[in-house]
Amino acid sequence: MTPTTTAAETVLEVTDLGVDFWVDGTFYPAAIDLNYVVKRGEVLAIVGESGSGKSSSSMALLGLLPANAKVSGSVKLLGRELRGIPQAELRSVRGNQIAVIFQEPMTALNPVYTIGFQIMEALRSHFDLNPTQAKERAIELLTKVEMPDPATAFYKYPHQLSGGQRQRAMIAQSISCDPVLLIADEPTTALDVTVQAEIIDLLRSLRERLDSAIILITHDMGVVADLADNILVMKDGLAVESGTVIDVFTKPQHPYTKSLLAAVPHLGTASAQVNEQAPANAEERRTPVLKFADVAIDYPKRGRVPAFRAAEHINLEIYPGEILGLVGESGSGKTTLGRASVGLLPIAEGTLTVVGHDISHANNKDLRPLRRKTGIVFQDPGSSLNPRMPIGQSIGEPLLLAGEAKGKDLDKRVQELLSQVELPTSYRNRYPHELSGGQRQRVGIARALALTPELLVADEPTSALDVSVQARFLDLLQELQERLQFACLFVSHDLAVVDILAHRIAVMHRGRLVEQGTRDEILRNPQDPYTQRLIAAVPLPDPIAQRERRENRVASKAQKGRTS
Repeated sequence: MTPTTTAAETVLEVTDLGVDFWVDGTFYPAAIDLNYVVKRGEVLAIVGESGSGKSSSSMALLGLLPANAKVSGSVKLLGRELRGIPQAELRSVRGNQIAVIFQEPMTALNPVYTIGFQIMEALRSHFDLNPTQAKERAIELLTKVEMPDPATAFYKYPHQLSGGQRQRAMIAQSISCDPVLLIADEPTTALDVTVQAEIIDLLRSLRERLDSAIILITHDMGVVADLADNILVMKDGLAVESGTVIDVFTKPQHPYTKSLLAAVPHLGTASAQVNEQAPANAEERRTPVLKFADVAIDYPKRGRVPAFRAAEHINLEIYPGEILGLVGESGSGKTTLGRASVGLLPIAEGTLTVVGHDISHANNKDLRPLRRKTGIVFQDPGSSLNPRMPIGQSIGEPLLLAGEAKGKDLDKRVQELLSQVELPTSYRNRYPHELSGGQRQRVGIARALALTPELLVADEPTSALDVSVQARFLDLLQELQERLQFACLFVSHDLAVVDILAHRIAVMHRGRLVEQGTRDEILRNPQDPYTQRLIAAVPLPDPIAQRERRENRVASKAQKGRTS
């Protein structure tokens, strides 16, 4: 992609951008001689594997890299060179002219302030607003990003929101100053498909209304097909291919681009093999590994946030060797069920049985034997790993505490687990902040599998993985699951992934299970209107087909508006 436009039309011009990180006495390149231009009203999607340099090169635009980074090359915003300008000037650019939607909202949002305060702070630092005006604007922004009950959410802290709701709060803060360039680093990672469609429409509206430019960093090729105008494909720090979205999707030139597109899961094209296999024999099926019987889960009152019921009338069973996909909107209660399954949340009503233990009224002592038989992969890998502990130690800690291994045996087991999730064994001495989001997620997966659990709760385990690594991970999980025959509660908003992996699917909406059945029953012949809406909102990884679908959706909404 070469600069061919005039400076007046160009929002961002990047020339020979290089990023290197100083680690253990050596500079490691993260981005090498990148060149691209983003014009007004244009969306440039930067795609590639985790660790390919997508986020590092984009954070370099605003000087947001750690102290061990070295940046070279030129970065011009509206013709003005940003490299080398004073920090005070760069701070005035951040948030006002260039805004960033960060990949992990839990670590990007301040945990000690409410989200309302944080949005107001961004507004008042750039505009002359009094507190009342700033609050009104903040609630308006939360409404724009489809935050449930914005007036209440305004007073909530980040930990009181679901992963998808935190992402929406981050997006609201990012668009608060109507930036000329928006860097969206995995903006829809934690969002379910219905809200994802709304957020994509919101970004498209922002681009059209303000003639803003957007750099979209993502591994979701459906989102790329829906939103992007041009694509830049990165591998190992190099730009291996660039072009229009239609050219790259229909006529990819580089072998890596071809393999990347081939790895994209398509809803409805998974083989029926998964459902033909009996998850376990008849004797095993009579004893579920996980059983919810009319369970209700409450969250207690905290500060200004009243007590509320997160889930009720939950009836669900998972048997040995079975993967059950749990899907639904963020905030619907999916993660709540997952955390209750491993004893991290108490239940208010009903009976909950996990690996043969009734934990309906269990205390911490009762739950201790359960810890060795269950594993959980958390949604947000950045906040679930100890930042002061090397990843090898994090992975080995469950084995050490359970008395399974120590010394050289522990070292060997950690190396095996790293290899299983396709991370180099040399990474064992690295800290979480030295890994990409996708690499951190793989560390979480390795840690959860360390004790070969009978029940694995996977809360959005592929949300931070690019499509090629995701495809390998899904193969790995299926292979491990078939070999070890553990039961798996797979919480996800990616219906194409659930289509590949799950034996059965349960759909959750507003704290209730609205539909359960086999993969084919739910995805090919959904009965509940909510399930039908959910499937219709899945973006297709095909720019032409997705454009037709979007135009039909807009026309349908317009028709409904005229008839109502």
